[in-house]
Formats: sequence, structure tokens, C-alpha cells
Amino acid sequence: MGSDPDLSTSARIRNAAILRYASDGMNASIRSIAAEAGVSPGLVIHHFGSTQGLQEACTDHVLAMIKEAKTSVLQPTDGPAVLLGALASIEGYAPLVGYTLRYLQSGGERVATFVDQFVSDAKDYMEDAASHGIVSSTRFPSTRARVLAEQALGALLLNFSMTQQGFDLETLPAWLRSYYERATGPMLEVYTEPLLLDSTLLDSYLANRSNDSIEQHSEPPKDTPTKEIP
Repeated sequence: MGSDPDLSTSARIRNAAILRYASDGMNASIRSIAAEAGVSPGLVIHHFGSTQGLQEACTDHVLAMIKEAKTSVLQPTDGPAVLLGALASIEGYAPLVGYTLRYLQSGGERVATFVDQFVSDAKDYMEDAASHGIVSSTRFPSTRARVLAEQALGALLLNFSMTQQGFDLETLPAWLRSYYERATGPMLEVYTEPLLLDSTLLDSYLANRSNDSIEQHSEPPKDTPTKEIP
């Protein structure tokens, strides 16, 4: 990530930091990050002020890249091509995934902040996709986004923990390809074709919930707009 000559110095340092944090954990040293970027430790501090400032820049970039990728897939015209392109080059996402896994494993309040932003981004691109007829509307706009985000992050972390002995950026790309080749089909099927063939369970749940426990906007979803087929 850090070798693109067209990147600014701060972007090269940030990308090098993402690699080192993904490989060594969130306690990776400024010295090792500087060596990865080919700069002095002092230049790292000059650009980011502190380790905390550098990690915040890395996290903002990772979340922005994830949101951009998800938004691009959920587009009415180019989405399928973007999905296939992303799957074809899935190994390139290894540093972002590695950073995310390391960040989640580090624990603490900042992980809750990370997940909250991940959920907020998911709510945004899901609502945009719903407006284009790509995904269904929902009674639970905030909590559906959170459930989907927690499932995605949790499944990734669980599968990695079961199959990998520590982090290795040499083997992570191959693991990532194996995971998505196994999981993409079932995930798309679950999201596209109803798992439950009638609404009995949902209707019973909603009928037995108090009004206070249902989200403020809990009316049945509006009809999802459909795309015209030429």
C-alpha cells in the first residue's frame, strides 16, 4: 500500500502504518512504521502529531475505503461489475481487513466508536440503495444496519480466529480469498432470496412487542421502488 509514488508523504506514512498495525498489532512502534514508509520517525510525528493521531488517520481511511467499496457495489447500474471486480482482486483488501481485525481485537471504548461509525456508514449506503430499489426498506433502519454490521465483522473475526495462527500479511491475502469464495454465495442467497418463506414469525414478534420497544418509525416498510427493465 505504501509504495505508490503518486501518494503524498502523509498518505504513504498512513498506508505503511496500516500495514504495520495489521501485521504487528496496534502497539506497532513509530520506528517500525517509519522504516516501512522509508522516512524518519520524526517525520511521522511531524505529519500526525502522535501515535493516537496516526491511528485516527488510519482508522478514518479504512472506514472510508470500506464505505466506498460497499456504496459502489450497491449501485443500480455498475454494482454487479464492481462486485465481480472486487472479488477478482480481493487480496488487495488484505491490509484493510488485517487492520480492522487488529483494531477489533484491541478492545476498549475506541472499538465501540469504530463499530458505531461502521454502522452509521452502513445505514447511509443502505438507505441510498433502498432509494434506488436495490435493497428493501425496513421497519428498523438503525438496528438493521447494526445487526448486519455486527454479523459481517463478527463472522470475519470468528473465522479468522478459527483458521489462522497469528497474523501474517504473507498468508492473509490467500485466507481472505478462501473466506470470500466460501461465504459470498451463501451470503448473497440469504440477502436475495427469503430464508423464511412466510412472515409468521415476524408478525408474531411484532404483535407481541410493546410500542416502546419498537423503533420510532416502525410502520411496515414502504414498497421498494423497482427498476424498469428495458
